[in-house]
Amino acid sequence: MTNDPTARLLAVMAALRDPVSGCPWDREQDFVSIAPYTVEEAYEVADAIMKNDPSALRAELGDLLFQVVYHARLAEERGWFTFDDVATAITNKMIRRHPHVFGAAAPRDTTAQTTAWEAEKSRERASDGASGVLDGIATTLPALSRAHKLASRAARVGFDWPNPAAVLDKLDEEIAELRAELPGANPDRIEDELGDLFFVLVNLARKLDHTGDSALARANTKFERRFRAVEHALAVQGRTPDQAGLDEMEDLWRQVKEAER
Repeated sequence: MTNDPTARLLAVMAALRDPVSGCPWDREQDFVSIAPYTVEEAYEVADAIMKNDPSALRAELGDLLFQVVYHARLAEERGWFTFDDVATAITNKMIRRHPHVFGAAAPRDTTAQTTAWEAEKSRERASDGASGVLDGIATTLPALSRAHKLASRAARVGFDWPNPAAVLDKLDEEIAELRAELPGANPDRIEDELGDLFFVLVNLARKLDHTGDSALARANTKFERRFRAVEHALAVQGRTPDQAGLDEMEDLWRQVKEAER
C-alpha cells in the first residue's frame, strides 16, 4: 500500500467497500445511513475546538475527513464523481471566490470580501436555476441556524427590522400571543407560537451581531456549570439534588451565581 496519506485513506475506504472481501457493515451503508454520522463528526470537531484540545481536534478532523471519503466512494461506485472531483471542485470554487488573492482584483478587507462572497454565491445559485431569495438554504440545518440564515437572506433585500428595539417590541407581541394560547392548551397552537417566539429571538441575536446557536450554547454551558456546583454543594452534605427541595436548590443556585460575579 502507498505511503501517500490521502491515497492510503482512499485505498482503505475502497477495501472496506469491496463487494467480496470488504466489511459487511460498510458494504451495507448508503448516503442516507451515513449522513447522521457525518453531522455528528462535524459537531465533534466543533467540540474539540471549543475545548481547545489539539489532540482531539486532529482525531476528529480525521473522522470528518473519513466521512467525506465515504460519501465520495459511494458516489464513485455509482459513476457520479470521485474524491479527486470533490477536491478539484472546492479548489476551483475557492480560487473563483478569492480573486483578490488568486487574480487581479483589488485588495479587500473583511467586510468587502463578505459582500463579494455572498454576491458570488448568489450568481452561482442563479446559474444553477435558483431564483428565490431563500433558495439554497438546506432544510436539514439545525433549526436555530436555519432561522438565522433565512432571516439574514431576507434582510439582504430589505425585509428586516430597523433595529434591535423593534425586534424587542415584536418579542413582547409574540410573548403575549403565546400567553393567550396557554388557557386553551392546544398543542399545535402552542407549538406554533413557541416557534414564532424562537424565530424572533434568533433575529434579536442577529441584530445584536450574535447567533442563536452561540448564545444558547453559552447559556447551556453556564447552566451546566452552575447546576454542577449546586450538586457539589449538596454532595458535601452527603445528599443528592432529589433529596433537596426546590427552595434549597434555588438558594444554592443564587449563591453560585453571586460567587461568579
